[in-house]
Amino acid sequence: MPRYIPAPDLLAARHILVTGAGDGIGRAAALAFAAHGASVILLGRTASKLEKVYDEIEKRGGPQAAILPLDLAQATPSHYEQVAQTIEKEFGRLDGLLHNAADAGTLTPMELYEPDMWYRVMQVNLHAAWLLTCACLPLLRKAGDASIVFTTADVGREGRAYRGAYGVSCFGLEGLMQILAAELSSGENLRANSLNPGAVRTGMRARAYPGENPRTLPTPEDIMPAYLYLFGPDSRDVNGRALNADDFLK
Repeated sequence: MPRYIPAPDLLAARHILVTGAGDGIGRAAALAFAAHGASVILLGRTASKLEKVYDEIEKRGGPQAAILPLDLAQATPSHYEQVAQTIEKEFGRLDGLLHNAADAGTLTPMELYEPDMWYRVMQVNLHAAWLLTCACLPLLRKAGDASIVFTTADVGREGRAYRGAYGVSCFGLEGLMQILAAELSSGENLRANSLNPGAVRTGMRARAYPGENPRTLPTPEDIMPAYLYLFGPDSRDVNGRALNADDFLK
């Protein structure tokens, strides 16, 4: 695929929900979506981080964003229903859902993994994605061209030692995406795909690979063409694909 160059108004009048929007890839995606015309709904654990992203969108002249603080590690099904109800009240529909929030867990042999950590990682990375998707499907079906994207990782496509719950949760996300995509009717104008951002200069990456020089890695902003493509009309016929951000940068 040739390098993707998004149109300036690619996401005009769209409403997109971004989880983990307070920093890293989620923050960059929220800013990029707003810069291309979308009203972004910022969901994350730390309200102060979301407020900074909100203010930055406003400073840059983007459409007014919305803030939905939610700790995915503690959230129950009723919390996700409340999120959907709030979005329906404020926006009426949802044109995009980016599952980006993630907990990397620890680098530990499987047999030594702490059960509490395992449950937390699976809750944040996998269970939350399923629950939020189910809650938002009626809103997504109201849109004329809606997209669901699951941010995953290479360790969710090929098993690697010591990746533990994070790797397993990413494998789970890939399976969730595939099953959901297969269930979506071709006439629904709703699609689901996964995206592996690759090695990116984020705080989560630095914690997982403390000896790595972050300056050798692309920034979250560098990989935004992939996210913009998947949430815009150019990807209308793309469904059930496991994609890599590098594919959009060549």
